[in-house]
Amino acid sequence: MPSALNTLLTKSTTNHLCKAFGIRLTTNPQIVQLAKNSGFDALFIDLEHSTLSLDDASQLSCAGLLNQITPFVRVPYQCGNGFVQRVLDGGAMGVIFPHVSCVGDAKSAVSISKYPPQGTRSMTGQLPVFSLQATPVDHIINESNATASTVILMIETKEGIESVEEIAAVDGADVLLVGSNDLAIELGVPGGFGTEVFRDALVRISQACRKSGKVMGLAGIYDNWEVQHWAVNVLGVRFMLCGLDSGILASGGKRCVAGVPEVE
Repeated sequence: MPSALNTLLTKSTTNHLCKAFGIRLTTNPQIVQLAKNSGFDALFIDLEHSTLSLDDASQLSCAGLLNQITPFVRVPYQCGNGFVQRVLDGGAMGVIFPHVSCVGDAKSAVSISKYPPQGTRSMTGQLPVFSLQATPVDHIINESNATASTVILMIETKEGIESVEEIAAVDGADVLLVGSNDLAIELGVPGGFGTEVFRDALVRISQACRKSGKVMGLAGIYDNWEVQHWAVNVLGVRFMLCGLDSGILASGGKRCVAGVPEVE
């Protein structure tokens, strides 16, 4: 077996919410221990909107494996198969693909994430998810394809909404993750998470996920209990990016300063 459980799979299959901690700023792997201590289940290591390197992503992923907090990495849009390969070889247990707009995008994501016969991922040895131990090839293939190569597809374009039923039906895709900010902008309601057009889009994604047996995820909406409650308990969201290190530091810093008494 891989050296760490995939908490997204275990949580979603038992009807619990997998809560992810986003990292886009901090490179010190000790941030992973803090995320674990806080009660997060997974890491959302962001290489799309950050200056983090592949090496940073690997170190953070390995820290996640050691701390039993599942590492997922969001790759840059159209970064290429070779880049995705290195993210997985570096220790990620799944890849988050942004701006998935059609069935072709979804099938390509599955192909590079999975070993043959399910996909086209290239084989190497001593992988972090198997504790860098020599492991039989057939075991690597079977276990990686099943639990250590989660395919998370971000729906954040009009085209993605229009094709969401077909995208959700792609074999090997695990999660449809709402990219709330980009999707709201695409729909003409920037920041309009309470608008009818945005909510209707999320309902459609939810219905597609239920029909195809896929996990629905939500990202980009933080500190909004009303929307998050609706998403979890009505739409059936079971994977949520709860916040990013930069935002958590910023809001925590403000609360800290506000709580200090002034000189009288």
